[in-house]
Amino acid sequence: MLDSAVARMIQNLIPWIGACAALLTSLSYIPQVQKAWPRGSTKDLSLHMLVVLTTGLLLWIGYGLLKSDWVIVAANSVGATLSACVLAFKIRDLRSQG
Repeated sequence: MLDSAVARMIQNLIPWIGACAALLTSLSYIPQVQKAWPRGSTKDLSLHMLVVLTTGLLLWIGYGLLKSDWVIVAANSVGATLSACVLAFKIRDLRSQG
């Protein structure tokens, strides 16, 4: 009986562990967005890496939608949005270089 109660408790914690992991990894992009915001501040960032990262995050959103997993969708939506911001700043800076 105790084993089944512990197993139920662990099963109930799994979504919350995923949500916490998703929150922390998603919010980790915020300092990069803040750093990339000023014009000309993205010279050390790889355009290729930003394109691949943003594409990968968009694919994770699609995967989460197909699996109906809100944690995957929410986390990767935040990450994709912030990554897309940095990508847009990188493109902005490349265009302003001429």
